[in-house]
Amino acid sequence: MDILSFFGSLLWPIKWVIEAILVAFHTGLTAIGLDYNAGVTWVLSIVGLVLVVRAALIPIFVRQIKSQRRMLEVAPQLKKIQDKYKGKKDQFSREAMSRETMELYKRTGTNPLSSCLPLLLQMPIFFGLFSVLNDAQHNKSGVGLLDADLSASFANAEIFGAPLRLAISTADGNVAVIVIAAVMVVLMTASQFITQLQIMSKNQSEEMKASPMYRQQRILLYLLPLVFAFSGFTFPLGVMTYWLVSNFWTMGQQFLVIRNMPTPGSEAALAREARLAKRNQRKGIVDESAEGTVVVEEPKKPQRQQPVSKNRAKKKKK
Repeated sequence: MDILSFFGSLLWPIKWVIEAILVAFHTGLTAIGLDYNAGVTWVLSIVGLVLVVRAALIPIFVRQIKSQRRMLEVAPQLKKIQDKYKGKKDQFSREAMSRETMELYKRTGTNPLSSCLPLLLQMPIFFGLFSVLNDAQHNKSGVGLLDADLSASFANAEIFGAPLRLAISTADGNVAVIVIAAVMVVLMTASQFITQLQIMSKNQSEEMKASPMYRQQRILLYLLPLVFAFSGFTFPLGVMTYWLVSNFWTMGQQFLVIRNMPTPGSEAALAREARLAKRNQRKGIVDESAEGTVVVEEPKKPQRQQPVSKNRAKKKKK
């Protein structure tokens, strides 16, 4: 068995699920009146695939946030270990520092790679979708519900004159493919840059900003555009559509997390505390300050008096 057959066997169940989701959305979209062979129908089917996959990854994303919180808690201890072996470049010191670091991660239940987990779990989806498009391009039926007719429709689907199966590397001078791929690369880079920037500028405590991990994130911030440029040259438009929509999901998801569940001690956490304090003051809720507990009361509205007739007024005077 060659390496391509081996990876094909690994991707078979993933491709089956991808095809099932794509066909389900394609069937639903054609049922409400969209063209069976239109590129927009298949693009919306890919968007549906993104929504299903990312919704399924929400529990993992929550675990990622909890793991990042624990990483914040162990940051001071990690810095002590690094300071302990600072300037020691011999093999024994490096092994000792690595061993103590791993013991710290194990003892506290933290994982420095947890922030990459959602992306790593999506990589088989990227390659599975790439394989589905590649099979369709060569007039092959899918491994599941994507029969010969649907496969041909997917292979020939175009958006603004650009076939979804083509990439810049296989465009053969198709200007539409090159332009759309370039626009996608710009949007992917911008969305990823904004997501990473808001995490680094608003959702990092002072301890985290002083850690080596923060410096690695800064390097990654400027390295990712090169990755997207390579993907824009290599991956077909269908796969890039998945990646772009997934980036938009991540950007929105991070915005909600930073606003509602910020890292303790970060700029976002201080902003959230200020918002809550302001809201509580408007509602007249108890506000706990450093000096004690202060009850903020709402001003009482004057009660409206009922009109009294002249006869009833005379009786009250008597």
